[in-house]
Amino acid sequence: MFDPSIYADGVPHGAYRVLRDRWPVAWQEERAVLGWPEGSGFWAVTRHADVVRVLKEPAAYSSYLGATQIRDPDPADLPFIRRMMLNQDPPHHNRLRRLVSRAFTPGRIERFTDTVRARARELLAGALDDGPETDLVRAVTDDYALLNLTDLLGVPASDRGLLLAWTERVIAYQDPDEPPVLDDQGRPVNPRSPAMLAEMFDYARGLAAYKRKNPADDLMTVLAGSELHDAELEMFFFLLTVAGNDTVRSAAPGGLLALARHPDERRRLWSGEVALDRAVEELLRVHPPVLSFRRTATRDTELAGRRIAAGDKVVVLHASANHDERVFADPGRLDLARHPNPHVSFGEGPHVCLGAHFARLQLRVLHEEARQALGDLELAAPPRRLVSNFVNGLKTLPVRVRARSAPPS
Repeated sequence: MFDPSIYADGVPHGAYRVLRDRWPVAWQEERAVLGWPEGSGFWAVTRHADVVRVLKEPAAYSSYLGATQIRDPDPADLPFIRRMMLNQDPPHHNRLRRLVSRAFTPGRIERFTDTVRARARELLAGALDDGPETDLVRAVTDDYALLNLTDLLGVPASDRGLLLAWTERVIAYQDPDEPPVLDDQGRPVNPRSPAMLAEMFDYARGLAAYKRKNPADDLMTVLAGSELHDAELEMFFFLLTVAGNDTVRSAAPGGLLALARHPDERRRLWSGEVALDRAVEELLRVHPPVLSFRRTATRDTELAGRRIAAGDKVVVLHASANHDERVFADPGRLDLARHPNPHVSFGEGPHVCLGAHFARLQLRVLHEEARQALGDLELAAPPRRLVSNFVNGLKTLPVRVRARSAPPS
């Protein structure tokens, strides 16, 4: 389950099913790939109940000890990486989450609805202007995710390309289409290291200083005026820029791909037979934006009958948990009316996604507007996937589309 190239052809649901049935907590080798040296190996957790347990028990499964990526960071970088809220445990994590959650008020998020809707309409209209075939990643979803995030953050339009470049550097480093960054000895450089993030952090400090003098209704204004220390604000800007962008950037085309592959379910949604909120949850279940997260065992423990030693890496596989037959009836079937739907696409426990409300809003609006604008949606060619064992991304989504002749009833 470690080699990133496995995921170039799709999420390996067949292998996940074997693991869930036979070895729900399975030891995985961490072989040398892409110029990175071999690692110590990890436990892959595939059943829903065990994934939820790991995510809800930070005292036993720590985000702080080794951070949250499978690959061990350089020990010299670990203190730096631990400054990020994502890589902390309660109670220190609670303080940061409490401070930044003040910026993520439902009211502030809802005020962006009109902007998000207008952007979805504009981008979908542009996709239709491309002709009968278009790439929805290029024409719609990449810009949709990025521009919505920069509006919420308060990043000037002239600087939006910077955020895209920084996101690509961090998220796509395992993909052969992304040129690797090497040190003077020809070894790959961790994209989350201090050297690789220096430019982004400089920008975050400058933007915060600007917002203190020129406040606006955006997240950076709130964060710049909060009790966050400069180092904490920089890390949170990094987290928002990467996670805030790539969550929707992955989930939006993944949902559209599922609708293109399941025309009967698409017709149910577009006819109004299925509620949009339930449909969004099912599309998130079948295409979670993140494939895995790592924890480190703080003590000797047991999980699904396996002895876990203190210091072992424990990696939860979200996409497997979302297809666990013990929780989801006929999990391989897309059922847009599925309820209940306890997927773990936004995590569980203290680290449940802080921006989940904003992500759901964007996905709901995008599918509302697609229902209004598109008369059909079918694959024109196989999509190209991001090569990553972390992000469930699509690089292309070639489709045939036509404009809707009349609005849905």
